[in-house]
Amino acid sequence: MEVKELKDVCKEEKSVIAQLAENDHEQVLFCQDKTVGLKAIIAIHNTVLGPALGGTRMWQYDNEADALQDVLRLSRGMSYKASISGLNLGGGKAVIIGDSRKHKSEALFRRFGKFVDSLAGKYITAEDVGISPSDIAYVGMETKHCAGLPGKSGDPSPVTAYGVFMGLKAAAKVQFGTDSLANRTVAVQGVGHVGAYLVEYLTKEGAKVVVTDIHQESVKHVCDKFNVTSVAPEDIYDVDMDIFAPCALGAVINDDTLAKLNCGVIAGAANNQLKNEEIHGQAVREKGIIYAPDFLINAGGLINCYSEIHGINDKQTMATTENIYQTTLQIINEAEAQNIPTYLAANKIAEKRIELIGKVKQYY
Repeated sequence: MEVKELKDVCKEEKSVIAQLAENDHEQVLFCQDKTVGLKAIIAIHNTVLGPALGGTRMWQYDNEADALQDVLRLSRGMSYKASISGLNLGGGKAVIIGDSRKHKSEALFRRFGKFVDSLAGKYITAEDVGISPSDIAYVGMETKHCAGLPGKSGDPSPVTAYGVFMGLKAAAKVQFGTDSLANRTVAVQGVGHVGAYLVEYLTKEGAKVVVTDIHQESVKHVCDKFNVTSVAPEDIYDVDMDIFAPCALGAVINDDTLAKLNCGVIAGAANNQLKNEEIHGQAVREKGIIYAPDFLINAGGLINCYSEIHGINDKQTMATTENIYQTTLQIINEAEAQNIPTYLAANKIAEKRIELIGKVKQYY
């Protein structure tokens, strides 16, 4: 590479501090231990409302820059998720770089727990993609700052799926005039923990469900259990559907996929579904698709963990999660009234609460 080309590349790359400053992140902790094979990043976005709570994701990223970008976006989303849900929590997230099907060990998670503990309660962790309650149990051997433990609230996936289901129904009510999903075709992308539970809710209501996943064993399990059909991962965007439910990784709503998608609603469990909020949030709106903001409707898992920490019973937890239906209607109506995309309407509400409570906390 010529010197001029190298300089141009360097100008385009942002420093770590610059990436933190872009969305006002408070702190990032880089963790590594060669002995146990741990490479992880913990990002704390905002703690105005309370300690930062957010799950740990284990994923084989292509490179560390991708892992950093992901954890920064995810932690910001957690701040907004807690805020719009009325929870006294901040936003944080962690990613462990590795293949969750090959690289897990007790030692790895206990060492990760030590890093979590070093933050002295500023960050509370839980399950996310690639992580199970038993993994968090190992983390919990080294720190009390974790949730979703076996014997307590456990796996938050069922509650997350219920919230997504409620938000999906609310968006359907606005788009189709009814929240009944009977005979509606729903394409579910990703049938891991949350996606599988969502399929169960959908089929019980009579929806026609088409699923996909990069793991064929997951697809087979869901198809056999719920009698649904499947397509290859690359074909999910071409399904003739009413509702698209992304329940895998983020950035799946982009230029390429929007050119293929033919649906009335996008509502799923995946975080950061819009590859670029400003561009693709507006593009979704221009196509006449109602987008249920992901950080709003997938908040059930966070609500579940919050309930565990504060001793809130299951009945109240589910009632709070069910209220996602009404909040989704509010966001959609607010977006329509302001002539703006739904993601922006949701962002404004979340940011406003953080701003106002921040001012309250200035007084003692």
